Amino acid sequence: MSSDVAARHGWWHRTWPLAAAAGLGVPLWLLTGVLLHDPATEPAFWYVVGDPLVALGCLTVLLWRRRFPLAVAMTVVIASAVSALALGAALLALCSVSTRRRPVEIGVIGLGFLTASQLTGGVYPVPGPPGATWLQLAFATLIGGVAVAVGVAIGARRVEVRSLRDRAESAEREQAARVAQVRTMERNRIAREMHDVLAHRISLVAMQAGVLDHRRDLTAAENRVLIRGIADGSHQALEELRDVLGVLRAEPGRPEPPQPSLERIPELVADARTSGMDVTLTDTVPGTPSEVIGRTCYRIVQEGLTNAAKHAPGARVRILLEGTAGDELRVSVRNSSPATTVSGRTPTSGFGLLGLTERVTLAGGKLDHHPTADNGYLLTAQLPWPSQEHEKSA
Repeated sequence: MSSDVAARHGWWHRTWPLAAAAGLGVPLWLLTGVLLHDPATEPAFWYVVGDPLVALGCLTVLLWRRRFPLAVAMTVVIASAVSALALGAALLALCSVSTRRRPVEIGVIGLGFLTASQLTGGVYPVPGPPGATWLQLAFATLIGGVAVAVGVAIGARRVEVRSLRDRAESAEREQAARVAQVRTMERNRIAREMHDVLAHRISLVAMQAGVLDHRRDLTAAENRVLIRGIADGSHQALEELRDVLGVLRAEPGRPEPPQPSLERIPELVADARTSGMDVTLTDTVPGTPSEVIGRTCYRIVQEGLTNAAKHAPGARVRILLEGTAGDELRVSVRNSSPATTVSGRTPTSGFGLLGLTERVTLAGGKLDHHPTADNGYLLTAQLPWPSQEHEKSA
């Protein structure tokens, strides 16, 4: 049904200008007929047969005015010199060429239109008052100028509509690109927060479960400690996950959980020791860096402990924090070779160090990680630590 409506609309859009052109020529043709029927003038056969046929041919040729605008306009204008009824077709041709807004083409077709209007008097020798030639020229100039003005206005409108359409399409593409970029950034942020919150807790739980399954010489008290550690770690992982989801969903009235900072690294180390890891922390950092640097430092230590728990069970882990304000803050997490092996394989995402590299880069620092000669692993980072005076001036 919609296709039929569109077809009818397209047919009407193509044919109504031709109908209007035919209607514009009728008054002049009738006036010429009245003058030709004057007792002093004999009726002309050309007026009855030839003139309508030429006008019909001009209207037919105008169907190709969009494909061959200049050739069609020149043909119709020349043919209108022998047909009073073709005046409307000539005006439509002049208007159609004017929509292209090319002065040379408009001038050529306009001159042809004025010339043809003067030659029409030779086809129909109708007596007129003194100065009729100048009146005819002025009339042709007036209606030709109106046709040119209308054509130029239509052409300008088409250009404006085309420009608005292009800008709308460009805006839609840019909006779609921005939406896709925001979605990607939000997904990466959610994935990074999920990894930071869950990977460390789950790794400790997996390590304790592996020890519980691998060691058969543990006492009942040691088994209870490991089981209690698994239960506490799982409960803490769920609580932290709930806090992160609350922040991501922006639940109203829900307090924001405390953000990781440099001061909370001892708590992180204590949790790792409770889970059975051999961790040593050396902190020689005087003062407190900015929140961004402190949070990034916490995530570096957390990732180092998580990877040690996953890939080096039973290894000794040494954490070193050093630096001074106005210089940089250096963080290193080094673990020795694994002391024991556990059955099964701990699942890994493979994106922990990638996300950590992104965090450190955004903070303006550098991250490095590589195996050591003793089959261990070293994770180091240098973070900028501007002085307070520099931060205030910035």
